[in-house]
Amino acid sequence: MKVGFATQDLKRVDAHFGWAKNIAVYEVTPEGHSFVEAFVFAGDLQEDGNEDKLQPKLDAIKDCAILYVAAIGGSGAARVVAQNIHPMKVNQPEEISGLLDKLQDVLKGSPPPWLRKVMGKGQERKFEFEEEV
Repeated sequence: MKVGFATQDLKRVDAHFGWAKNIAVYEVTPEGHSFVEAFVFAGDLQEDGNEDKLQPKLDAIKDCAILYVAAIGGSGAARVVAQNIHPMKVNQPEEISGLLDKLQDVLKGSPPPWLRKVMGKGQERKFEFEEEV
C-alpha cells in the first residue's frame, strides 16, 4: 500500500497538510518499504481559507491509503477522508523511517480492522464462500 507523509524536510513528518512544502510517498509491505516519489509544492502555502492549495496535494496522495501529518484542518481532513485515505496525526515531529518501520511491523502481525480496511484501497473486494457439500 502507498503511504504519504506531510514534510518540510523529506525526513520527518513535521508539517500541517495545507502548509506542507513536500509530500513524500512510499510503498509499504510486510516485507519492506520503498520510496516512490516526492511531490514539491510552492506558493503561499500558509494562506488560510485558500482551499485551492489543497487540490494539488489531494491529487498527489490519491493512491495512498494513509497520510501522516503533524496537523490537518477540518476541511482538509474531510477531503482526505472522502478519498478513502486515513489521516494519521503525529503529536511531535517523527522520522519517516521510524514510522515506516513501525507500520511494516504492524503489517507483519495482525493489523487492526481500520488498517485492514485501508490496505484494501484500490483493490477489488473478494468474497469467499464455502461450498455446500
